[in-house]
Amino acid sequence: MKYLSKIVLSVLLISTLVVACKKEGALPNYATGNAPTLSSSKATVAATPSDSDNVVLTLDWTSPAYANDSTTTKYVVEIDSTGRNFAKAMSMTVTGARKKAFTGRQLNSILLGFGFNFNVSYGVDIRVTSSYANNNDIKVSNTVKINAAPYKVPPKVALPTSNRLFIVGGASTFGWTNSSTIDAGEEFSRLNETTWVGVFYLSSGGEYLILPVKGDWNHKYAIKNKFLAGVSDGGDFDYDINDNFPAPANTGWYKITMDFQKGKFVVEPFTGPQLPTDLFVVGGATPGGWNNPVPAPSQQFTRLNSCEFEIASLALNQANGMYLLLPVNGSWASKYGGVGSGNGSNEPLGDLFKEGGSDLKAPDVAGNYKININFASAKYKLTKL
Repeated sequence: MKYLSKIVLSVLLISTLVVACKKEGALPNYATGNAPTLSSSKATVAATPSDSDNVVLTLDWTSPAYANDSTTTKYVVEIDSTGRNFAKAMSMTVTGARKKAFTGRQLNSILLGFGFNFNVSYGVDIRVTSSYANNNDIKVSNTVKINAAPYKVPPKVALPTSNRLFIVGGASTFGWTNSSTIDAGEEFSRLNETTWVGVFYLSSGGEYLILPVKGDWNHKYAIKNKFLAGVSDGGDFDYDINDNFPAPANTGWYKITMDFQKGKFVVEPFTGPQLPTDLFVVGGATPGGWNNPVPAPSQQFTRLNSCEFEIASLALNQANGMYLLLPVNGSWASKYGGVGSGNGSNEPLGDLFKEGGSDLKAPDVAGNYKININFASAKYKLTKL
């Protein structure tokens, strides 16, 4: 009986091996597809708020002619600012259809996401990538360039009616004393219509609030949850809500940016030129020449806020046309100048500056100028009066 069982088992094993080793016919070989050709309904888009729900741009592309049911073909539409080679593209997937329409609101959101300014036209690159549903046989279309301008939309967070912002709190050097007396160092600088920026020394473990009116506790900008992970570095903020802003983990100088358009704030270590208490201008282009100390107050800047200094009017001449900025009148120990390697390598009406920089060239045309120095952006600007 045992002998018979062994024979049966051997036959089964041999049969299994024969079946397993049987060669199948050749697998089907599908022809490769073709790169789709993309076209746009417009070369220039200048939508307005009234176009929010209207189609303002339509993209069409040809079939890649894959060997499949065309309703399963995958298309990825990519849109990016011109010149970035789609490195930061916004993408969307379309299955089956060979058309994508955008309403004014949809396109506007994409443009604003690129950081474009309202009502300014920018170059935008668009392409389509096709593939089978499993991403096989990827084909990339031609790139279509259009020009488009985002329209103005209401900011996510209401702007301060005072048009000003101030920091208050134990994390700041000003404490929780909310006096109506304004210290310029407490105030943010308005970068544009919907963005404010300030440079402050913040102490770890502390908290702060941002007020539209100094000395008034009735209204504030705050956050919903101060215990949310990472919120000390930035996140969402709103008007008259619950929690204080927590300070960063490490004590030091920080730049705080309040973007009301997006309702976002960012707190980042300040790496710009060290903020001085005072600021003076010296040089052959100024009335006082290179004599140090300089005439004050005529060549002393007024501090506007936490990061800006300004001289309302100063006569500058190009005959002896160089100058420097000094944090201490009468001392050459430290200075601020141009970022270029040589004296006078700066753009006279505005450029970057740094600590220990080169001599700055005055404007080509002599006259009275307003001089603005912004430490948050490390830029200066001269305006002829």
